[in-house]
Amino acid sequence: MVDPSFLDLPARAAKPRAVGLTHVLDPGIPPGAAADLLSSAAPHLDIWKVGWGTAYVDAALDAKLALLAAEGIPACLGGTLLEIAFAQGRARECLAWAYGAGFAMVEVSRGTVEMTVAEKRALIGSAVGRFTVLAEVGAKSPGEQLAARTWPVEARSDLDAGASLVVTEGRQSGTVGTFDANGRVRPDVVEAVAAAVGVERVVFEAPRSSQQAWFIRRFGPEVNLGNVALGEVLSVETLRLGLRSDTAAARPQDAAGAGPA
Repeated sequence: MVDPSFLDLPARAAKPRAVGLTHVLDPGIPPGAAADLLSSAAPHLDIWKVGWGTAYVDAALDAKLALLAAEGIPACLGGTLLEIAFAQGRARECLAWAYGAGFAMVEVSRGTVEMTVAEKRALIGSAVGRFTVLAEVGAKSPGEQLAARTWPVEARSDLDAGASLVVTEGRQSGTVGTFDANGRVRPDVVEAVAAAVGVERVVFEAPRSSQQAWFIRRFGPEVNLGNVALGEVLSVETLRLGLRSDTAAARPQDAAGAGPA
């Protein structure tokens, strides 16, 4: 196929990218399905998170991680598995297993089990060196309304502890944390975290296309987007490039001008 080049499109950083990251959530697809996806979407995919505890029960994990490594796409262990290991006093064993399995990244979160900010900092510190650490902020429970005040402090603490990126909670549903129960973006949360650590250090979980379009309209095509569904990678790239009506005339704008998702 001859690559098209007849349109004027926004500039995109080349891989490996530091900004404009597309971070996907893998619910446990088999290696064959992963290979099919990578055949078309690998150039547009930056971080592959193996969600929840699926890595622990996936008999074909090694084959999938080998596919990702061949494409230069880092695999990230989802934070829930590490939280459960922490709760059982097995965080060290979990990190050792993840390193041996071939994970290049780990997510450190505290949205499932009881964990203090100090304990989270220590967990980040124990992972730094072997892994690139993504630190998630925010609760998984609906109705958590203190984020605009509390998330920036925790985000700065996580980066100080050695995390490379902060991830804002949105879950697979896109109805908690960064969003209200109807999936609308909470601008106060977004602006507070971005102002605290810099938008380039934040991965905004945004599983819905309307949410992805909101972030691109607000921050431009090089915003980092997370928890993208595997089948939506090309769709997200078209949003970034203004090849969908949602962002065809998009320009970064002030929060006051940013409409609801």
